[in-house]
Amino acid sequence: MERIYKGKQLDRIGFPMGGLGAGMLCLEGTGALAQISIRNAPNVSFEPNIFAALHICGEHPNTRVLEAPVPTFKIMRSPDGGMMGAGNGLVGKNYGLPRFNGEAEFQSKFPFANIKLVEETIPLNVSLTGWSPFIPGDEDRSGMPFAAVEYRFENPTDEQISAVFSFNAFNFMGLDDDAWVEKREDGFILRQPGSKESPWKEGAFYAFVDERAKVDAAWFRGGWWDPFTMLWNQVEKGDMPDRCFEDGGKSVGGALSIPFTVKPHESEVIRLKMCWYVPNSEMRFGADLDDSKETYRPWYSEKYASVEAVHDTIVLEYDSLYADSKKFNECFAQMTLGSEVQEAVEANLAILKSPTILRQYDGRMWAWEGCCDTVGSCIGSCTHVWNYAQAICHLFPRLERSLRQTEFHESQNEEGHQQFRASLPIRTSAHDFHAASDGQLGGIMKVYRDFKILGDVEWLKDIWPQVKQSIHYCIETWDPNHEGVLREPHHNTYDIEFWGPDPMCTSFYLGALRAMVLMAEVIGEDGSEYDVLYQKGRAFMENELFNGEYFEQQVQWKGLRATLNPENDFPETAELLRTEGPKYQYGIGCLSDGVLGAWMAEVCGIGEILSHDKVLSHLRSIYRYNFRENLRNHSNPQRPGYALGEDGGLLLCSWPHGKKPSLPFVYSDEVWTGIEYQVASHLMLMGENELGRKIVKTLRARYDGTVRNPFDEYECGHWYARAMASYALIQSCTGLSLDEEKHILYYRETGKDYQAFLAGEHGWGLAGIKNGKPFAEAVYGELQVNKTAKVI
Repeated sequence: MERIYKGKQLDRIGFPMGGLGAGMLCLEGTGALAQISIRNAPNVSFEPNIFAALHICGEHPNTRVLEAPVPTFKIMRSPDGGMMGAGNGLVGKNYGLPRFNGEAEFQSKFPFANIKLVEETIPLNVSLTGWSPFIPGDEDRSGMPFAAVEYRFENPTDEQISAVFSFNAFNFMGLDDDAWVEKREDGFILRQPGSKESPWKEGAFYAFVDERAKVDAAWFRGGWWDPFTMLWNQVEKGDMPDRCFEDGGKSVGGALSIPFTVKPHESEVIRLKMCWYVPNSEMRFGADLDDSKETYRPWYSEKYASVEAVHDTIVLEYDSLYADSKKFNECFAQMTLGSEVQEAVEANLAILKSPTILRQYDGRMWAWEGCCDTVGSCIGSCTHVWNYAQAICHLFPRLERSLRQTEFHESQNEEGHQQFRASLPIRTSAHDFHAASDGQLGGIMKVYRDFKILGDVEWLKDIWPQVKQSIHYCIETWDPNHEGVLREPHHNTYDIEFWGPDPMCTSFYLGALRAMVLMAEVIGEDGSEYDVLYQKGRAFMENELFNGEYFEQQVQWKGLRATLNPENDFPETAELLRTEGPKYQYGIGCLSDGVLGAWMAEVCGIGEILSHDKVLSHLRSIYRYNFRENLRNHSNPQRPGYALGEDGGLLLCSWPHGKKPSLPFVYSDEVWTGIEYQVASHLMLMGENELGRKIVKTLRARYDGTVRNPFDEYECGHWYARAMASYALIQSCTGLSLDEEKHILYYRETGKDYQAFLAGEHGWGLAGIKNGKPFAEAVYGELQVNKTAKVI
């Protein structure tokens, strides 16, 4: 049963719509369009004056903005600052116009969002559906710079009702006085030209309906708020003109309208379609090793020559895009894994619609970790963050493999060092910082996973030399004595270095070594050197790092190749180093990521790499010591906004037996959804279903719309990639995976029938247990299964 949001839960909802790597706008819980982020970058607070309205004709005329009441927190919010801010009365906002004042309801069924509006003085039942294409396996159709809102008007009365629908927008594309609004037969285009000096300024937004449209591209010209006042006069009277300036003047906005009549007990649907085109940007990140000054261009700039070309494709393909997206939506909704799992997986698919994802001109994916309000957060498809994200590899495997291409080619040098943050546009990287141990080792496991999803041995052979370079760099840099553990200081996802053997990064090492053994077997090479290291490392981790309850770190800074010089720091820091050793360690703490590599190995198809019982003990300890029903008594001097006060959540680390370092690793007291999901997923994989579900349920309670957006799980930025660890919950609940190399469907027996969404290289559909027997049924494309195999 999908959650229905209402009342204060509508306040923070922003449902991303747009194309995969093509920009976003959000449908808010009220029905408003906001967070317009279509200029190749996030713009989270951008809420231009755009709105749809309904005018009821007849003896009792009534006009309303097609939205629920404005959330009260916006009244004193100043996203625009200056003279446009709250202190000056919110100049330019449309909040003062009448709206639907009854209790609205919002329900998401990704990639669709449905809103029911209620207003007792309006004789029509009004609802709307926002959506944008999402078709797994088809990144181009899923990546169109396009979104739509379908408004449905039902007449429950015995009388015919006449009305006028309008959509109105000030030219939010405008950056200077050269901007203009262009009248078209079915709508209007908001335009901003570029120039030779500033090509990045170029942008166009096309709003359109159908041939019934009346289009006003000649708004009243005047000072103060004359244009807006005159516009509302027209909307309120239902007297919308069809015109453009004959004197060559430029309108500050555009409006489209459709007069319509609804017969008794019938309905009318008006489809508002929006597409955009911003072919250039100023973005260029990473060190320059050549004279090229090329900047990022979105993938669609190569496929389409203009916003009109995008529009023409939408006109031709709207019905098929809708139908195929609906097919995914209906298939996904048929999962029987429980509401908390369904919601967690579905909500974070919204990340794929957000500005976190970019696709450059050749179609290759590049991504931020998340989004700050006006710029991406942390460049470069960061390997140690994207380790956790398990959605794209299954839903859009070609895009996922493009990340491997970047990691093992442009971002890797001949020694095997990987720059864990790729340059943009994608090009050869400088190697001027630490390699990330978890990111680089996780990439090796992901090569194996991606090979199994693809099933093409030739692809594996092509990348194999670079994979071997990578693992040998890892061995010689962090395990130079070939012990099977990472002993030398190793950089990781906490943006610091761990000194001495720690279970989190060593489990990544074991998973990577085991993956090397399996891949060498496929290639036809001898992988015994990797197996020897794996066996040594496993024995060390199980015997030396396990304390009877959980795995812990052995902090070490002496007897290493690396040296730690306390004299090179502040005096107080130097004293701390002398007494406690390196800053930012966790020692005997219980780390929620402590067996992360073992989880990665499971979801990558590598299998168990450590003692089942000891991993399970560690996971139970995480739940026992790190899970909190609320955080009223928890101290967090770091970043408390992710969870605090009455919120419940899973801490990154705790020290149940004392000896917490004075300065533990810098995020240790925080709560991150991506880590909560991987722990929950791992618990469920290991049979602790209820513990995992409790973590997920508690996490999602923080995102109920009253304080946080249910479709924006944030960490170091909005729509944070790590949260896509939630997708692994499907595999955790069911054991389902498809080996495309051998066409084997893996499944788990749970004692009852179930079904879940399953995607492969060539199609997707449903799989599970039906009448006690495993099954797989394709809904789109093909799911080739020649054999089934049970996993424990």
